[in-house]
Amino acid sequence: MASLTYHTGPNGRKIAFRHAPGEGPALVFLPGYMSDMSGSKASALFDAATSSGRACLLLDYSGCGASEGEFATGTLTRWRDEVLALIHARINGQVILVGSSMGGWLMLLVGLALGDRLAGLVGIAPAPDFTQWGVAEQEKARLLAGETVRRENAYGSEPTPIHAEFWQDAQEHCVLGSAIPLDCPVRLLHGKGDTEVPPEISLRLSAALRSTDVQVTLVKGGDHRLSRAGDIALLLRTVDALVTTLKEAD
Repeated sequence: MASLTYHTGPNGRKIAFRHAPGEGPALVFLPGYMSDMSGSKASALFDAATSSGRACLLLDYSGCGASEGEFATGTLTRWRDEVLALIHARINGQVILVGSSMGGWLMLLVGLALGDRLAGLVGIAPAPDFTQWGVAEQEKARLLAGETVRRENAYGSEPTPIHAEFWQDAQEHCVLGSAIPLDCPVRLLHGKGDTEVPPEISLRLSAALRSTDVQVTLVKGGDHRLSRAGDIALLLRTVDALVTTLKEAD
């Protein structure tokens, strides 16, 4: 895998990334909440891209993984701007965004900002608007008051925090309540056994997107992470097929 490099982001923090040049459109992986580029899906995507000569970019948001900053100060606005700055600095031409969980929300925000440079989207259990449908009313009241809400973490011993600044910023970026003006091909993968992001969210996202080329794949037995060997193989096939579709459309 390409060596770890740092880019000074718009907020002055050093953003860790790995970039492999190659044929486009470039693949850009956006991790989920409290995740980073070392995960199995990101690594598999990067390895497959480099072996086939495709351009690929992995990154850690500020406050996550190897990047500078504190997670408690992270917001969708800040992370979107970091992703955009890195894309503009390292990639020429079009981009396919691959977003996992919260990264599936972020890919919509980044995609809207990219305009004509956006070639396609691949969402893995995308979680747009999770600060609305995934947060209880009592928790919302606490977040609105400036408190941090800590929730049980299914993947570790430490609770998962939702910080007030993140939640309050996220309310400005909710997208499922109206048409999402993106026209590129979109592929959404969602585990039918996902207990964190209901599969219904991918169906709602499919309906909200303006694009007429949207496919939703529900994976029987798949959980939220979709990181089994078969799930990752499905992700790579989906990306390959989308790249082929884009080439045929040229």
